[in-house]
This record gives sequence, structure tokens and C-alpha cells, in this order.
Amino acid sequence: MANLPADSTSRISAPLAGRWAPAWVLAFVALWPLPGIAEAVLVLAALFAVVRLLQPRMRGAVGATLGVPVWALTSVLFLAYWLPQLLSALDAQEPGRALGKVAGGLRYLPFMWLVAMAVADDARRRVTFAGLAVIAGIWSLDALLQALFAASPLFWSLDQLKQLLSGHALCLPQDMIGSGRVNGVFGACNPKLGQVLASLSPFLLLLAGRCWGRIGWAVAAMFAGVAILLAGSRASWITYALVLLFTGWRLLGARWMALAVLAAVLGVAALGTGSTQVRERIAATLPALSGKAADINTALAGRGRIWSGALCMVREHPVNGVGVRGFRNAWPECDPTHGQGTEWGDGPALHAHQLVLEILSETGLLGLLLWLMGAAMAWRAWRYADAAARDRARPAALALLVTVFPFNTHLAFHSAFWGSVLLLLAALYAGALTARNE
Repeated sequence: MANLPADSTSRISAPLAGRWAPAWVLAFVALWPLPGIAEAVLVLAALFAVVRLLQPRMRGAVGATLGVPVWALTSVLFLAYWLPQLLSALDAQEPGRALGKVAGGLRYLPFMWLVAMAVADDARRRVTFAGLAVIAGIWSLDALLQALFAASPLFWSLDQLKQLLSGHALCLPQDMIGSGRVNGVFGACNPKLGQVLASLSPFLLLLAGRCWGRIGWAVAAMFAGVAILLAGSRASWITYALVLLFTGWRLLGARWMALAVLAAVLGVAALGTGSTQVRERIAATLPALSGKAADINTALAGRGRIWSGALCMVREHPVNGVGVRGFRNAWPECDPTHGQGTEWGDGPALHAHQLVLEILSETGLLGLLLWLMGAAMAWRAWRYADAAARDRARPAALALLVTVFPFNTHLAFHSAFWGSVLLLLAALYAGALTARNE
């Protein structure tokens, strides 16, 4: 081995360095319903990536594991997310906590490198993307079984295991915030099923369309769509509608896509008739059509009031915001109707529930500028990539695009869970787009 040229060493060491990367990525995603364990897997995966990246360099095979283009794009996307946190921590209301979060955020960089390794060649990319599609399909099927039998088999299994190991359930009574919805494997104390399925659905639908054509796409779209509708998150409905539009238009064409849209509308109407939860969510949305501010705020579950408070924070802290995750602390001073009851229950608003307002309120104009620079680099990489590279990256690109679609409400992108989802998708996109041609 020592007598081989450097390029031969690279070819030999690269597969060895990244062969376990898909397993780490898929294990992390599959464990999302168990946030603590998923976070532990992320940290271990980041340490694994550091070791794997150092090993080839110690043997003299520079760049063997991660090529310069993918390393550069992945790192730029990470910095666009992480640097706003650092700048906002300088004068945050709780600087110690803010700086701790900033330091902890460094774990995402090697993790993103590992994710990029998981899609760095055709074989690993097929395993990773197919695995994500399978996870989304299984979670969708599990949600449908919950709708039919009033219990999620996957969550029931996890709950039984938790009780066996620790003596108490996964969801305690005081933590129930999604009761009445179909939450599937995530459970009533962690109602993220709709948003997660919508973000992962491009992997499922594009794989189904590629393997089984229009019929496969239609079946997968129906199963995932029903699960997302029953989950009750209207933000995920918008996200999934975008996925259906982008994937269906390419596969079906204009005429068949129009028929698919009609079938989807009729399906939603039928499901609303048969499902109390869907019917209530639709009825709660209709007051927004009146155009009155009070009705819109009610229809959006208090989002109008939260967005007004976020704009107040932007005015008060325009340069670098109130600090990452400092929204709740700044809320009492910016609550436009302080002292009145809230649509979301007791306590302050925890985050802005909208991507642009979250960035502006927590990290200011500097943060927004860095995010836009990251988006511009991602778009530039797509623009100058060839057709084969775009096709490789299409599932991840679409998942990333619909997840950050600005004309929607969002979970907190600076939280540990949704931040890791965002950076995972960004790394999948960067890794697939700049992967080696084979």
C-alpha cells in the first residue's frame, strides 16, 4: 500500500472511510421519535466522521474521503447557519446559555461531513436515499394503522420498551400536547409526524415514481398524503402540496397533473367528511378567508400575534437580534396584547413560527444576510452543476427547498431537533450534488 500512488490510495481508502456513513444517517433519522437517543447518535456520528477524515490524511491520502467541492459547499452551508448564532450570542439576554448553544452547534459540522460521505458515490447514495424513503413509508403506514385501530404499533412498541427499561411511559400525562391527532411513532407528546413526513416525502415519491412509474407515485402519494392530513399540521399540508406539485409535474405532465390535483381535492373533502380531526382543522382555517386581522390570527392559532411580537424584536434589536432561542425571554416586552389570553395556552411564545421572522428576531439583519449568502451558494452550485449531478441531488434538493419554503409556518430552525433536520437535508444536498461521477 505504501508504494501505491496517491490517487490509488485515495480510491482504496475512500470506500473504507465512508462505507458506514449511510448506516449512521439512517439510524439517526429512524431514532427521531426518541430525541435523546437520536442526539446521542448524532454526537457519536460526528466523532466517527472526525476519526474517518483524519485517518486517510495520516496515511498521506489528502482529500481521499471528502473531495474539495463537497467539503467546501457543506462547510459554507454550516457556517451560514452557525455564524448567526455566534454573532447573536455577543449581547444576548442570557450570554452564557447562548454561547453554550453556539459551542454545542459545532458538532453539526463533522456530522454534515459524514452525511455528505453517505451520498458520495452511487452505491451509498442509493442506500441512503432508499433508506429514507423506506422510513417515510413505514411511518406513513404506521400512522394509517393508528387511524384505523386508535394506536400506533411502532409507538406502542417503543412505549412498552421504555416502560420495561425505566418504569414509566414515553409520554407522561402532563406532556400530552398532540392528543386527538394521528401522531404515529412520535406520540402525543411530540407531534411532529406531519412536518417530518412532509420533509421526507420527496425521497419516497421520487423513488416510487422511478421504480414503478405513475402508479407507484400515485400509491405512495396517497399513503403519505393521508398520513400527513391526519397528523393535523396545516404547515405540513402546504409542504406536502409543494412536494406533490414538483414531483407530479415532472412525472405526470400537465394534463395528468391537473387530474391528480382534482383527485387530491376530492380526497381531502372525503377525508374531512370521515375524519373529525381533519374537519376541525379545515373549519379552523376558514375564518382567515374573511380578511380580518382578528379572524386571521385565530385561524392561525395566534401566529399573527406572535409575528407582531417578532417584528417588535426586529425593531428593538435589528443588528444581531435577541439571541438564538431568546425569543421566549424577549416575548413579554414585545407581546402586542400583553396580559390577554393566548391561543396556544399558558406561557410565552417560544419562537417566531416563521423562518424569516425567526432569523431576523433571533439573529438580526446579520443573520439574515448570512442565511441568504448560504442560499445563494446552494443555488450557485445547482446552477453550475451538470444534468447528472442535478438528478442525483433532486430528492435532497426538493426536501430542503420545501422545508425552508418561506411562505409557510415553521418549527424552530434553531432548536436541536429541527436544526438537525435542516442541516441533514443541506448536507444530503451538498454531498449528492458534488459527488464523484461513477
